[in-house]
Formats: sequence, structure tokens, C-alpha cells
Amino acid sequence: MADRLIFIGWNRPVVGREQQAMKLFQKAMEYYSKLQSGGKIESFEPVMLTHHGGDLNGFIILRGESKKLAEVREESTFVEYSIEAGYCLEGFGVVSGYTGEGMKDIFSRWSKLIGS
Repeated sequence: MADRLIFIGWNRPVVGREQQAMKLFQKAMEYYSKLQSGGKIESFEPVMLTHHGGDLNGFIILRGESKKLAEVREESTFVEYSIEAGYCLEGFGVVSGYTGEGMKDIFSRWSKLIGS
């Protein structure tokens, strides 16, 4: 069961690189589908936000187990797509996070730190 996640976020395509960004998104969706069917991730969810004046306009969440997600982050395809995304998307970033049982673990550690 998923206890970790990879959050992949961006603002908007770099002007003049919109077509490249669209093609990359399509390739990434196929790649994440393969990761899911191969059992490397549990699920993925792409999200586009409505206009709100902020600098986060879309993101994808990959859910899975800690060890498997760490392996995914080192796969050449993931690294290459991340490099390309940094080239054609403003504000692109990749962040690891916690979900499910991982939330219980991280909050337990935090609770100990604050003396609760």
C-alpha cells in the first residue's frame, strides 16, 4: 500500500515551447501508465488547476512504496523527462512526500520532537 509520493509540479509552459511541453506530457502519461502496470508505482493522478493567479498550475502525483519510488526517481526515463520538463516548463519541480501510513510515521516523529 502506498506510503510515499512523488509530487511533480509546474507553472506553465515556457513561451515558444508549448508544443514540446504537450508532447512531453503525453509521453509522461504513457510512462506513468507503464510504471503502474509494471508494479513500480501504485497509482498516478494528473491535475490541472483553474486560473487563480498563483505559480502552481498543474501537477502529477505518483503514489507508491518508498523504495520503489526511490528507484523510479533514478530511472533514466524519469531523469530525462525531468530535465526536459525543466527546459520547457516554468517553475518545474519534483518533491517527495508522505501519504497513507507514511503520514502516520512522519506525524509520530514530529509529535516526539514537539513533546506531544
